[in-house]
Amino acid sequence: MQPTINIPQNWDYPRFTFGDRTQQGIILGMEYYLPNTPLAHEYGHGWRYAVMPDDGCDEIRYYFDDQLQTLSIAEVQQKLQAEIDEHQQQIKALQQQLVAITGGSTDG
Repeated sequence: MQPTINIPQNWDYPRFTFGDRTQQGIILGMEYYLPNTPLAHEYGHGWRYAVMPDDGCDEIRYYFDDQLQTLSIAEVQQKLQAEIDEHQQQIKALQQQLVAITGGSTDG
């Protein structure tokens, strides 16, 4: 069963979802600012997204719908392949460490 989130009927539907990749980074969180509330008066109403930039920075930045740009399919594929390649390099390094501490035996 897929996890779901119910959006109240009087709210706008979000443009992005958790884990979406944008030109600004990866969507990690979402908040909705209802119209005519103090937060909406200060920041604007609608969905506000917590985004982690792709540059390896652990800083979270916040954007509204109109501030985020989508990626093309080719750009998403490129980013995913780069992540896969990075993880494969990490796996190779861990395997080399395992061989080094076990003297070549992988039986544990």
